[in-house]
Amino acid sequence: MTDPTALRRAEAVRHFNRFYTKHVGALHERLQKSAFSLTEVRVLHELARERAQTAAVLTRNLGLDSGYLSRLLTSFERRNLITRRPSESDARQSLIALTDEGHAAYAPLDCAAIEEVLSVLERLADSSQEQLIGAMKLVERLLDDQPRRGIITLRAPRGGEYGWLVHRQAILFASEHGWDQSFEGWLAKTVADFTLNRDPLRETCWIAEQDNSIVGSAMVMGVSATVARVELLYIEPDMRRLGIGTQLVDECARFARRAGYTKLTLSTVTTLAESRRLCERAGFICASSTPELRFGHDLTVERWERDL
Repeated sequence: MTDPTALRRAEAVRHFNRFYTKHVGALHERLQKSAFSLTEVRVLHELARERAQTAAVLTRNLGLDSGYLSRLLTSFERRNLITRRPSESDARQSLIALTDEGHAAYAPLDCAAIEEVLSVLERLADSSQEQLIGAMKLVERLLDDQPRRGIITLRAPRGGEYGWLVHRQAILFASEHGWDQSFEGWLAKTVADFTLNRDPLRETCWIAEQDNSIVGSAMVMGVSATVARVELLYIEPDMRRLGIGTQLVDECARFARRAGYTKLTLSTVTTLAESRRLCERAGFICASSTPELRFGHDLTVERWERDL
């Protein structure tokens, strides 16, 4: 029998689908008054926002049946909405692009869609709009079949984000490793020590961001005049193994070296295999290993270090 938790989650997704379909339906009704179906509008939009592309790319990007798309494109061609030209890289393929008539036909549809979305957003406060966009980006990232390989930006935390790092990492380590609330307390104490006592010339924190979504973090804190340590290092589960951890640790090492430290340390536990592999790849050496009761578990705490 299906797990009750899985059933609850499936029903939550179905509920959201029904809820969101009502909002999409309002736009659909407006588009029905035009000469184009909703699918035709999707194809026009894809052609308007991208350079010339092949039918195969359109099929993949829009998730349409190739035969159906072929008939739709033939209809567009008869109406002089698109043009085709041979692909320079593959003579068997044709590159499809909108004509001037095609752009003119799409423009009012695009305006109608924008107006519809703006009418929804206008009912929300600015902070709620940002929260909504962030949630949408998270849904897109989690459900995307292909790993997101967009540009990763490292930046300083903004207001409220230190608290968010505590919140997010406490949730992740509780769900993935069963760590208790003492870990959340340790995170909060680390953040408090950093924000209240930070030496801006010798200590720093980075947020790893992609498409306005936080996907990781790392912090450099001073231990002594010559030694610094890495804290709050984490990567979102769906963004791991994309090199973000290495990018963060390398940036920590560069900062620590410029700040005058000669050694960088990082503590982890033996059960965090990915963290240990990251240490090895970044040139750290395990300097000590100590059994401890931490966060509700018997753990072996390792201290890794790297000369700068």
